[in-house]
Amino acid sequence: MQQKHGHPVAGVAGFAETGIITPERMQGVDTNAQALGLSSLQMMESAGRALADAVRARHSKRVLILCGKGNNGGDGMVAARYLQDLHPIVFVIAGSGMTRESAEQLRLIHYCNVEIVPVLCRDDVIAQADHFSRPDLIVDALLGTGLRGAVKEPVRSCVEMANQSSAMILSADIPTPGIRADYILAFHRPKVAGSAVAEIGIPLEAELFTGPGDLLTIRKKRPDAHKGSGGEVLVIGGGPYQGAPYLCGLGALRAGADIVRIASPVFEPVPELIYERLEGDIIGAEHIDRILPLIDRADVVVMGNGLGRRSHHVVRALAPSCRRVVFDADAIRLPIPEAGDSIFTPHIGEFERMTGGKPGDDLVTRAHAVRAAAKRGIVLLKGPIDIISDGSRVRFNRTGTPAMTTGGTGDVLAGVIAGLFCQMPGFEAACAGAYATGKAGMMIGAIHEGGMLASDLLSYIPKILFGKGGG
Repeated sequence: MQQKHGHPVAGVAGFAETGIITPERMQGVDTNAQALGLSSLQMMESAGRALADAVRARHSKRVLILCGKGNNGGDGMVAARYLQDLHPIVFVIAGSGMTRESAEQLRLIHYCNVEIVPVLCRDDVIAQADHFSRPDLIVDALLGTGLRGAVKEPVRSCVEMANQSSAMILSADIPTPGIRADYILAFHRPKVAGSAVAEIGIPLEAELFTGPGDLLTIRKKRPDAHKGSGGEVLVIGGGPYQGAPYLCGLGALRAGADIVRIASPVFEPVPELIYERLEGDIIGAEHIDRILPLIDRADVVVMGNGLGRRSHHVVRALAPSCRRVVFDADAIRLPIPEAGDSIFTPHIGEFERMTGGKPGDDLVTRAHAVRAAAKRGIVLLKGPIDIISDGSRVRFNRTGTPAMTTGGTGDVLAGVIAGLFCQMPGFEAACAGAYATGKAGMMIGAIHEGGMLASDLLSYIPKILFGKGGG
């Protein structure tokens, strides 16, 4: 996970995803784009311009634009500014809660040749019913991808009146629920089937590389949360190497897991971790019956940290009982263990060991190799640029620093991924974990140029995952 200078984005363009994108993923891409320096106002300007072009392509003369309080409404207001020669009528949902960007667009269109109609309730919409009978085209920019819950007034009445109109309805990005969209213009990628797509200048890296947007799906703890609601992680490791399972366990706690157990022959006095004692010097077949009940109660299992090569038969015997598991370090060797939802986190040597081949020297070749290897589970290949794949999707992570070559950073990463895996799907957990752990290393590197300890990462990781350090 060392930081490597240069931006080889063009070479990996073939791994870009296509087709329908979920609103949640699109929000993450938007956030990543903003972290790269593309402001939401810039994206809004591009989207609104594309929307105006779509209106003109239909040779419309009388246009009604319905704008909500979110950024979808801001797209509609930008379109109104570009269409002011048509003197469009702009319905704006009034009241509190308008986004900063949309409020700025509303301020601007007050200086334009448009008619602004603020509507606060159903009665306001009904009172302006004649505006729905005049246009030959209605732009639906009411809700977009940010809708949570049912459609409320006065948006519901706007939808009803638009549906009763004889005008063509053009929806911006995604149709407002219930509206009869004749044409959908999506921005960047379609969110529903049947959409046309307009590019709005989002950098390819915003989608192909991890960023702060990959942290948006991390669930914050509810006010009524109780001990255990964050998940329980079991780390099976240690013996030849003492500290590895404990660094892993602390990483899981820092990533939000509530309970972490360490099943190991080695005891370390870490009060936050529950020690499950295994007799002897290494983990052997005699410990299987002792470990299986611990696996049953765990949400996620991590195997391999500090384990040594002589315990691989135990890993293979335990793996089928694991519903969710992270295989790290000495667990990554042939024969590959078979489990439920699995994440493998190899470095280059471990990747060669698990696949029998080298991943290649350039980023594109490596990405193909990682995707091909992701047959039994998600693979996160650690390197100057990390590569994550589930066998279909490929994501890259460039956070990190050369100081992270110190021993134990991979154990912390495995624990962070396990903690996140308790609450989110494996691919997303691997992407967020790689980004956050590398980002923590960069924050430490800005203070200490060298001499980093793996344990230094632990206090920075929650700031990135749950605080304000992810940007």
